Amino acid sequence: MTVKRRFLKKVLLVLSVLLCVPRCLSGTGASRSALMVVEGSEPDEEAQVSDDEDPEDLEVFQPTDQWQELRPGQAVPAGSHVRLDLQTGKREAKLQDSPGEGEEGRQGTVNTESQTFTAQELKKALKHFKEAAVVPTDEEKEAAEALRAQFRPLDELKKDMEVLGMMMETDFQIMSRLLQQFNSSAASLEERVSALRELEYLVHQVDNAQDFITIGGLQLVIGTLNSSEPVLQEHAALVLGSSLSSNPVVQVESVEGGALQKLLLLLATEQPLPVKKKALFAMASLLRHFPFAQQRFLKLGGLQVLEALFLSPGGASLRVRAVTLLYDMIVEKELILQHGLDPVPDASHEARLRQYSQVSLLPQLAERGWCGLVPELLASPEHDMREKALRALLAMMPPCQELYRGDRALAGALSLLQEQYQGLAESERGFGDEDSYFGELLGLVESMLGKLR
Repeated sequence: MTVKRRFLKKVLLVLSVLLCVPRCLSGTGASRSALMVVEGSEPDEEAQVSDDEDPEDLEVFQPTDQWQELRPGQAVPAGSHVRLDLQTGKREAKLQDSPGEGEEGRQGTVNTESQTFTAQELKKALKHFKEAAVVPTDEEKEAAEALRAQFRPLDELKKDMEVLGMMMETDFQIMSRLLQQFNSSAASLEERVSALRELEYLVHQVDNAQDFITIGGLQLVIGTLNSSEPVLQEHAALVLGSSLSSNPVVQVESVEGGALQKLLLLLATEQPLPVKKKALFAMASLLRHFPFAQQRFLKLGGLQVLEALFLSPGGASLRVRAVTLLYDMIVEKELILQHGLDPVPDASHEARLRQYSQVSLLPQLAERGWCGLVPELLASPEHDMREKALRALLAMMPPCQELYRGDRALAGALSLLQEQYQGLAESERGFGDEDSYFGELLGLVESMLGKLR
């Protein structure tokens, strides 16, 4: 029995050596004459040794750090290095080298009890490992679906954008639609007012205001100033004033379309206060930086209309607006004639200077009695109204200076304002405000007093 088991062990050992030779030959090393081979674990039926076995079967090789010949039948402890010398045919074994101890230790394979795999088996296992790694769990799938539900596919978004691009209206189309709504016989008063409100927002832009002329909107709004509905007159004047602001093309078209006469008519007749406010706003937008319209304004009796507004009872806000309009026209002409408007003068600049020189505003103001009307605003308790009055008085000083020097009431009112604003300016400076509002008003009062001496 013992002889038979020894024979079987030798056969298994030879087979393991023959199976390991190709793998070991493919490894790198300094010498190919010595080949290290791992001796695998014995089969379970061979590894189990009963107590009645021959003691020789239990002989265990005692390895050291030097190569020693391994006799047949000796058991090799786990973790040992085993090699077969192909020249002598003998097996040798020694202890496992520590990591990095010489080149020779890296030429063999450690004899462990773990399972050994071939290269093909490792590749196959790695492939299955990658496939298994990318398979999401049910929770991961639910989370991905929830995240995907929060967003829409790119192709769907592109289609929606194309539809929106086809359905999006331009400002020109919107204005055309609003004009159709305003002109519709079935439109109610509220719908027509709503159309004017939306148009007022659009015509603030210069290009839109000029397109407004092209589609006939400007003439329609000018015609609406004659409406019997005050609310339509009010909003039509607001649309007109917004389209006129800093837009010379619309200014010219408006004058040629009769807007100036219609606005003066609204201001000269009995109308609700909101209508007159909006009409005065449109008038100021029409006259600003437009000397030709200013000449027409004076010829059509514009100063008389403003005078009536100034004297009308309960029209304090209209008084300030009227005086502010006159002040702007005076200062505008003065700045143009003294400093010019264009950085590079050309033919149009010369024509503009010639037109401004023909606007005789100050002489007509003195002739119409405005020198005596404007000082009345100084009695107002509102600082803003006083400021507008002081600036207008200084602008009107050339034709009104002699009258003002003999006006004791005006001198007394200015002295009271000087005393009041001195105290207010001191209070502002006490808070560290050097460029104070009341300090500016004090400067206007003192300038007036200086011109009266």
